[in-house]
Amino acid sequence: MNKKYNWAILGCGKIARKFSSDLKLLSNANLYATASRSLQKAQDFANEFGFEKAYGSYEEMLADPQIDAVYVATPHSFHREHAILCLKNKKAVLCEKAFAINKNEAEEMVACANENNTFLMEAFWTMFQPSFVKAMEVIRSGELGKLKLVRSDFAFNGEFNPDNRLYNVALGGGSLLDIGIYPVFAALTSLGKPELVKTLVDFSPTGSEETISMIFKYKNGEMANLTSSFASLSPTQTEYWFENGYMILNPRWFTPTNITVKKNGEDEQILHSGHEKGWGYQYEAAHVMECLDAGKIQSDRMSWQMSVDLMETLDRVRIDAGIFFPDHDKNLFF
Repeated sequence: MNKKYNWAILGCGKIARKFSSDLKLLSNANLYATASRSLQKAQDFANEFGFEKAYGSYEEMLADPQIDAVYVATPHSFHREHAILCLKNKKAVLCEKAFAINKNEAEEMVACANENNTFLMEAFWTMFQPSFVKAMEVIRSGELGKLKLVRSDFAFNGEFNPDNRLYNVALGGGSLLDIGIYPVFAALTSLGKPELVKTLVDFSPTGSEETISMIFKYKNGEMANLTSSFASLSPTQTEYWFENGYMILNPRWFTPTNITVKKNGEDEQILHSGHEKGWGYQYEAAHVMECLDAGKIQSDRMSWQMSVDLMETLDRVRIDAGIFFPDHDKNLFF
């Protein structure tokens, strides 16, 4: 019988709430501990979801020898710091995306995991959605011919608030690292790293990037057209255009969704995800525990190299667009 794992939550925000709700769906996951810089917030979170313990500091929680795995759900400007803190305490880490602010930070996190022989994975939940897994199978099968173009977007029309983390440059604010990472991920997982990156960008009054359009070009002529924005509403879907047909991951494509497939001369076919319960975060958590059962320190599906490649591609986008985070990029861009 596989082990039952004690999970801890580092950072009790909105996404941690959804993750904790889905963690309850897994029989081998025990909701064990929460930590926030506010003990009251950690205790309220623990009471709401049924965690056994609450801590008012991250260091105090990570000293608990009963913790097996930690979900890092703080803003991405803190991911390097908090993931490394967990790893040095020999706690398996599932770190929310964006994995870090830049490639250098991602490589530091990976080196720390390797040095401490401790599991680390980016919490890119889309990779584990049944619909996305099926889409990757269709691409690899070649049944629609060669993939020629990826078109992906993620946008919502949010109220501008200079105090919100989405617009705070010090916290890595901007649509690219918050939601634009999804379209970039769609291109990277299907076409690989691009040969050429071109961008158009619009900045908010705080200096954070609000809207960005990206074109990726590949050595064999493939292309990707990617967009993210906090200033407009979009279909939020991903399209794959092949030689002999197309495939669409329907709206909110990064969650459990259905897939539309059309081949030349045939009617559209709808492939259902098979998802029944929860938000869809349980799939990545289940995968982490499968890896731990097998004694692995990294996933073969969301590997360290995949996360580093993703951060490197985002760095290339930011360099072309002129998106700079002074507290993190000093030794990267200049």
